Amino acid sequence: MAAVKEGSSVARLVGGRGDRALVRLLPLREAAGGDDFDGRKNAYIKTGKEVNKSAACKYLYTSPKKIWKFNVFLVQAATSLEKLKVLCKEDEENMNPSVLIKLYTQAILDMTYFEENKLVDEDFPEDTSLQKVKELITVLSEPEVVVKESNLHPKHSDILGTELLECLYWRRGALLYMYCHTVTAREEWQSAKRDVLKKCLIDGISYLLKMLNFRCPLQLNEDVSFQDIDTAKLLSAGVFSDTHLLAMMYSGEMCYWGLKYCVNEEPENCDIDTNGPGTSRISLKESLDFREIGEKILRKYISICEGPLKGQSWNTTNAKKILDFFQHCHH
Repeated sequence: MAAVKEGSSVARLVGGRGDRALVRLLPLREAAGGDDFDGRKNAYIKTGKEVNKSAACKYLYTSPKKIWKFNVFLVQAATSLEKLKVLCKEDEENMNPSVLIKLYTQAILDMTYFEENKLVDEDFPEDTSLQKVKELITVLSEPEVVVKESNLHPKHSDILGTELLECLYWRRGALLYMYCHTVTAREEWQSAKRDVLKKCLIDGISYLLKMLNFRCPLQLNEDVSFQDIDTAKLLSAGVFSDTHLLAMMYSGEMCYWGLKYCVNEEPENCDIDTNGPGTSRISLKESLDFREIGEKILRKYISICEGPLKGQSWNTTNAKKILDFFQHCHH
């Protein structure tokens, strides 16, 4: 009976959010081609084709193509939300809360992927992009809110899984990185909107650092045997994918922008509230000293690129320039 009650409660909770996500999907559908969208969705359902879901989680926002116009991820989001709607009405005894929440999470990742790439393609319009970024951060925080409100597990990783959590934090951090990368090129942001920029940088770095710490580095010892020693070194450094390595570089760059554009006082005078779903109150002095964090993470990035990944096309030129800036900057 307890399991039935638990499943029913989660079904109502996730089902309600799924309905709201479907409403959110409607204007995106129009942007993606209206009626033509339905044709592509039906073809997708009939053929059973499925794009590698990790692409929506870990896409790097660096392609020069207008990716957002290729709306396969909106199709996947719509399909997932419709499937979720059906599952939430099924027999409570067969209800799997974890399946519902993961399905909802994947739909959120796919849907926001389309929106994020549209923002990037439009070069983050000055009048509307900040509010849109805040909105997307909130939407990408929804799965953790659902887990918390469901009271299923004390740790989000127990029900969402490490990979999905990494995706959610990577996507928020990478979105803020791309936003800051764009606005730091606008002179007015370097002065008039310094506090907003600092808040975005601190939040972005926080998300990326959290993403890098969900998995424990592999402890190498005599009981662990690897045919490829370079792979062993990567795993022992906590690098489980290209995205982990890119998160290091993004974090270092954001620390550089923070020190260059935002710091005109000692760190102990800054106490920035990064409260939000999935985050906690973080003091800049305690956790996000731009220079300290930036130097530490970029040195690690360089050592990995010039060590186990040497010859694999990972460039360290910009990382070394930023380290030189940290060493000579007197903020």
